[in-house]
Amino acid sequence: MFNDDLFKELDRNSADADSPLRHPERSRSSGGARACPEQVSVASASNGDLAGSATALSAQTPKKLPEIRRRAFITTSLATLAGLALWQLRKTTVVQVVNAAGGPKEVTIVQFSDAGERLQTVTIQKVVKTDAEWRKQLDSNTFDITRRADTELAYTGKYWNVHDKGLYRCICCDNALFDSATKFDSGTGWPSFWQPIAKENVRQIADSSLGMDRIAVACTECDAHLGHVFDDGPRPTGLRYCMNSASLRFVKRA
Repeated sequence: MFNDDLFKELDRNSADADSPLRHPERSRSSGGARACPEQVSVASASNGDLAGSATALSAQTPKKLPEIRRRAFITTSLATLAGLALWQLRKTTVVQVVNAAGGPKEVTIVQFSDAGERLQTVTIQKVVKTDAEWRKQLDSNTFDITRRADTELAYTGKYWNVHDKGLYRCICCDNALFDSATKFDSGTGWPSFWQPIAKENVRQIADSSLGMDRIAVACTECDAHLGHVFDDGPRPTGLRYCMNSASLRFVKRA
């Protein structure tokens, strides 16, 4: 058997080995590890560096903001000017194509009654007026759309959601253009038809403005810009005549 004094000596040595005095990084009272002085110093230094970086960033930010805002303003302004120039070019291109022939000439159209009855095919003088004369007849919005190939905003025209039966005539010369029987809801916000009332009464013009190839539609009798025609319409034609309400005058059928 071992001597009791030997066990007591071993216990004392073990207690001294675990003493906080010998191992200041340990803390029995906290029940876990405590950061050593070197770790505290490193953490403090790191926090100081972060605080210094944040202070430096804060000091620089006010100086950079005006420059950023100035660049953003210049970029936005240039984009706006470019858009306006492109839009003006688009309108000029379509108008030039429409008026390429110039001067009065005869055109052939089919006449219809307000009830939609086909009357007769006639050859008449094309309606030609000066801008001043058109401005006296039309309001500014209608003039821009019909005589300058502008486009009204979707869902703003007065006919896109009209479902009454009737006839749609040209706002400029009263030429019959579309019948309500061919009107359909295209979901675009513009009045849409799958065919004109008579092919003779409208004419198509190649339009390559805005960087895309489209087909513009104009009134045969007076060259008023009406809209565009696309090949995504319903049967039987598969066409969608996407028109501006401002270019039309609706005559409700009794």
